[in-house]
Amino acid sequence: MTSNPVNWHEDVALDPAKEYRALLRSLLWTEGFGVLFVQCSPAEGSDTVKRVRQDLADKTIEVLTLNAEDTNLFDCVEALPNKDEIDVLFVQGLEQSIYAYERSQAWETPSQAYTYSEASVPRLLTHLNLNRERFYKQFKFFFVFLVPLFVLKYVSKRAPDFFDWRSGVLEFPADIETTEREYRRLYFSGNEDYERYVTWTQAERNDRILEIQALLEEPTLTFQRKADLLWEQALLLNTSEDHEAAIESYDKALELKPDHHRAWNNRGVSLSALGRYSLSALGRYKEAIASYDRAIVIKPDYHKAWNNRGVSLSELGLQEEAIASYDRALVIKPNDHEAWYNRGYSLDDLGHKEEAIVSYDQAITIKPDKYEAWYNRGYSLDDLGRKEEAIASYDQAIVIKHDYAPAFFNKACCYALQNQVDLAVDCLQHAIALDPKLKDQAKIDTDFDSIRESDRFQALVGEGDTL
Repeated sequence: MTSNPVNWHEDVALDPAKEYRALLRSLLWTEGFGVLFVQCSPAEGSDTVKRVRQDLADKTIEVLTLNAEDTNLFDCVEALPNKDEIDVLFVQGLEQSIYAYERSQAWETPSQAYTYSEASVPRLLTHLNLNRERFYKQFKFFFVFLVPLFVLKYVSKRAPDFFDWRSGVLEFPADIETTEREYRRLYFSGNEDYERYVTWTQAERNDRILEIQALLEEPTLTFQRKADLLWEQALLLNTSEDHEAAIESYDKALELKPDHHRAWNNRGVSLSALGRYSLSALGRYKEAIASYDRAIVIKPDYHKAWNNRGVSLSELGLQEEAIASYDRALVIKPNDHEAWYNRGYSLDDLGHKEEAIVSYDQAITIKPDKYEAWYNRGYSLDDLGRKEEAIASYDQAIVIKHDYAPAFFNKACCYALQNQVDLAVDCLQHAIALDPKLKDQAKIDTDFDSIRESDRFQALVGEGDTL
């Protein structure tokens, strides 16, 4: 049995009609056992089976569809009731077992969901390697595996012994209509994408990344569509906090479509997020600002880029410049609650407490359930000595987010400064129950000096020296 080299989609114009004729010839000429891999989308695979059944009506053709729980293909085939009558067995769904296996791995980052190594092998492919002689001896019919391109690559690396038995690899690229349908299914393109992905489980995000990767391999996909899908993939990685991989995906999108303003903006978001966790924060924020600037050059009225640019400037301590950037966002979109909220933070940091409260009030008017704005508003009121108003603002934050420990802690500080021991300890008790680390903070916080000797305070935080 000879094997032809695998093309892996080099720059060769594929002729689906020619590939299909080659498939028919293989099925007509081969007697007994044989293995053929057909690279195609699931939709193309189903269409191919229908056509083969029509064109080879005198042959017994069956389809075996695998699911995530299947780990032994030999046993699955052995269980077929009419296995002795089969001429051709199409096997589809191999990717489901691979998805399940990859989800079970302890990835260091979610991007490894589609970055395969040869270090370990799913059980199904292990069985294929070990049982290839049994397949040859036991089954006297032709196996046709219908797989997407990434599975073809995966099997060639993880099950090389079995893969070497193939009589060939045929490639059925999806037609333009099928590719477009899959693109529209995977590309949401709305502003709510990020919020939608946040509600997904990590497994759901990983599966979607794998689907996007498979479609990106299709040669009929235009550069514009590829850029959109890479942007969508980066969003999924962002929601998983895999910002390095997200930046890489944005960069690939921008190579294909340099004027993709949302990719420039979100690239900046990822860089900014990395800055918060990185020793090289200064460089990350400057690079993020450069990305936002590119987005603004392409689309000057893109309010999100102006707002995000302000956030990075704020992280660098450039609050005046940050406020100017927020103001540009608000000229474009006056009801941008995020810009109003961020503007309040920068004003507060500059010591402009009254102006900060005005900005927080604007954010709350637009989005009344923004608990962070209620909390920061309380913080500014607190600094102005307006304790009762501050407590009322913290209360609103707690109504919206019942488990928000900082609001309970700051309420406790306000009550302590008013020497209301019982109320202060009650709020502190709530805060510590939600976040035990706040017990240590309470031991050293000077706001509690006036009640530090009370029995209730000592019982709650524990006696002993401050940290």
